[in-house]
Amino acid sequence: MKSITIHNLDDSMDALIRERAKKQGTSLNKTIQQLLKQSLGLHSKATNDHRDDFLDLFGSWSKKDEADFNKKTKDFNTIDASDWK
Repeated sequence: MKSITIHNLDDSMDALIRERAKKQGTSLNKTIQQLLKQSLGLHSKATNDHRDDFLDLFGSWSKKDEADFNKKTKDFNTIDASDWK
C-alpha cells in the first residue's frame, strides 16, 4: 500500500473530515479512505448493512436501567377491556 500526503487542506475541509471521523468513530485515515472510495465510485453500494447509520441510537442498559424501564412501563402490558368498548 502506498501513502500520500495532502498539502494545503483548508480549515473548513479539515473540520468536516474530523467531524465525520468522530461521528463514525473511525480514524482520520479510515475516514479519508472511505471518502475517496465513495468519490471515485469504488465504494460497494451492494451492501444492505446499515448499522453505521444508527450508531448514535445504540447503547446498552445496565440491569438497573432495564429494571427501571420495566417498572415504569409495566402498565402498558395490561389491557383494560373497557377501553375497547
